[in-house]
Amino acid sequence: MEPQKKLINSVDSCVDEALVGLVRASGGLSLLGGHRVVLRSDLEALRGKVALLSGGGSGHEPAHGGYVGAGMLSAAVAGGVFASPPPASILAAIMTLHNAGAAGVLLIVKNYTGDRLNFGLAAEQARNHGVAVDMVIVAEDCAFDRPSKAGRRGLCGTVFIHKLAGALAEEGSSLDHIVATVTEVLKGIGSLGVSLSPCSVPGSLPSFHLSPGDMELGLGIHGEPGIKRSKVTSADEVVKTMIDHMTNPDSQSCLPLKSGDNVVVCVNNLGALSCLEMAIVTRAAITCLESRGVAVARVMSGSFMTSLEMAGVSLTLMRADLETLRLFDATTSAPAWPNLSSVHVSGRSYVVAPPTMDTQPQDDTHTEGPLSPVMLKALESVCSTLLEKQEELNSLDRAAGDGDCGNTHAQAARAIQEWLRGHVVPGCPGKLLSVLAGLVQEKMGGSSGALYSLFLTAAAGHVAEGRSNAAAWASAVQAGTQAMRRYGGADPGDRTMLDALFPAVEELMKLTTAPPGGQMVILQAAVQKAASGAESTRDLTAKAGRASYIAAERVTLPDPGAVAVAAILGAVLDSLEGRK
Repeated sequence: MEPQKKLINSVDSCVDEALVGLVRASGGLSLLGGHRVVLRSDLEALRGKVALLSGGGSGHEPAHGGYVGAGMLSAAVAGGVFASPPPASILAAIMTLHNAGAAGVLLIVKNYTGDRLNFGLAAEQARNHGVAVDMVIVAEDCAFDRPSKAGRRGLCGTVFIHKLAGALAEEGSSLDHIVATVTEVLKGIGSLGVSLSPCSVPGSLPSFHLSPGDMELGLGIHGEPGIKRSKVTSADEVVKTMIDHMTNPDSQSCLPLKSGDNVVVCVNNLGALSCLEMAIVTRAAITCLESRGVAVARVMSGSFMTSLEMAGVSLTLMRADLETLRLFDATTSAPAWPNLSSVHVSGRSYVVAPPTMDTQPQDDTHTEGPLSPVMLKALESVCSTLLEKQEELNSLDRAAGDGDCGNTHAQAARAIQEWLRGHVVPGCPGKLLSVLAGLVQEKMGGSSGALYSLFLTAAAGHVAEGRSNAAAWASAVQAGTQAMRRYGGADPGDRTMLDALFPAVEELMKLTTAPPGGQMVILQAAVQKAASGAESTRDLTAKAGRASYIAAERVTLPDPGAVAVAAILGAVLDSLEGRK
């Protein structure tokens, strides 16, 4: 088995190159020479304020470098992938902050043995240099009912601590006050992860194996084992299982939550979930908490503390009073902190009433007119023709499409027949075309529905009240065809329905100058041109529509869309000549 492919240059350089990428893309960040330390570019702004330093192994991006900025961390130190940072770099970061005039340095450390030892050693060394240093350890994992001696792991809740401590430091709070505040807040934070796949450190094999269709609950952000494996169920069920486990009072590491509590929720992508899945999980988390009477005050959803390319998600819940929310909402320039709203999530009305636009003219406004019987006959002829041609159009479509062209046209025909049974045909052609456009859009579906609806909508305005002479009908058909061309993106010669429509329109435009007696001749010629235009599509290569994705030599039959258009025009002519 080979290590998974990754888009890197080399295993040895990946961490340093990633840090350069982060810092170069963010004007507010700098690198500390000779160390994997990301700093605020405006260190002078720290004078007289407490500085915050965090860090840990790489592979959890955007943690922790992405959280460096005014209102969050002053610096972040990175180790190798999933490896604790060396004490020398941690000390170099502390001394840089101290030398900038900081009134003390707070270390925010995730509860892993390597991090505790290395940050602890650097803290002791810094104290010997006269620096006021304190350390807060984040251990908010809710996975294990009976945690081992090492205690609970530090997960994405760490980001909440960066934010709250950062807001306090920005306001000028003392080191002791910040430590006391976040220590209290930590009692109300809990996290739990679930994964659908392992991840692999660059150059290595995956850290564990998960069978397809399995998920693991409670695993750590370095791929450490969780508490149980089970089959992947629906997003709603997975979220319910997670929240049940996190709040289970029988567990020593549970987060006690009761009805009436206010919480901030973090839905954290462990690396490879799609944004679509993340939004579904976010909805599930809000709904599940609200069903228990818990009020959701804020939600952040995205990638905040990842585990390389692990397909999974972690949920972090934080009980929040007004002061916690004030600190949470305070502004920060850290590039990875999301642009959040400070509106309470639960209780907000989030659906806007749709516009009361009447897309179809009211049925009761339809009054018959002298043209009604003519148009009724033409419509009946078109519908029966399309139903007769259903199988022919389907078989033509099987050669170059999905074989349903006849079905979609028949569907439209049946919808029109159904409408005719319950309505009179309005005397105004424009009204009829608008009704047909609405019917076709709703009942025909697919791109054919959209194209015919576009045609009818654009044409309707040209044959409104009192404007229904031959010239008006010609310009209506021309306007409809141009709309199809503009929005559909096809041209004549691209092997589409336009190859039948265009020659017909060209002929019909002669109606604008023809004497009354010469109109039927032009109509007959237009139908003839549509038929030969459809026939000519046998020899054309498709450049638009679904058929354009098929190998050209496979398509030797005419285009079904063009054949349908020719049939529709033919049916109108038949009805006018009294044949149908």
